[in-house]
Amino acid sequence: LKQVFNKDKTFRPKRKFEPGTQRFELHKRAQASLNSGVDLKAAVQLPSGEDQNDWVAVHVVDFFNRINLIYGTICEFCTERTCPVMSGGPRYEYRWQDDLKYKKPTALPAPQYMNLLMDWIEMQINNEDIFPTSVGKCKEEVL
Repeated sequence: LKQVFNKDKTFRPKRKFEPGTQRFELHKRAQASLNSGVDLKAAVQLPSGEDQNDWVAVHVVDFFNRINLIYGTICEFCTERTCPVMSGGPRYEYRWQDDLKYKKPTALPAPQYMNLLMDWIEMQINNEDIFPTSVGKCKEEVL
């Protein structure tokens, strides 16, 4: 058990950000939100009397919107030249398949993959059969 909690093997030193830099400011904001006292479990808990499918749908759309904003801030730095592969580090490569144009998993540059992914998610969110705009009519088998 001592080896599991050995500080030299399991913990990495905190990353330091140079004061006055944009990363330092972002780090301060992130720390403030983490230390704001928000109970994340309570924040995502289904409110009493609400439909679970409606609750999930609202959060899926909100999550998509936030990811879209984040992606929008980095997309100019990730070009087909600088990001020729959609990967999750050196060991994982993501391939696109949609059974329309890409019938088999296909390696794509990261920007192309992300554009296809964001378009696909938006199509799902805008599909009334999956995310109806009328409250209380969500398809259970999809979610």
